[in-house]
Amino acid sequence: MARAAEFAPSTILRIWKALNLQPHRTETFKLSTDPLFVEKLRDIVGLYLSPPERVLVLCADEKS
Repeated sequence: MARAAEFAPSTILRIWKALNLQPHRTETFKLSTDPLFVEKLRDIVGLYLSPPERVLVLCADEKS
């Protein structure tokens, strides 16, 4: 990541520590613990399957 961002490795490490990030420990896909997750997921998927007329539906995924 340091090479791609053109930062020193120590800078990346400092940022990760400040934000309590541990990307090297992530091995699996994580689902939300939100009790309304399923309902929210259905709403979002519904936009893609049946978008309202004259509306552009865009997606901006997060990556950790």
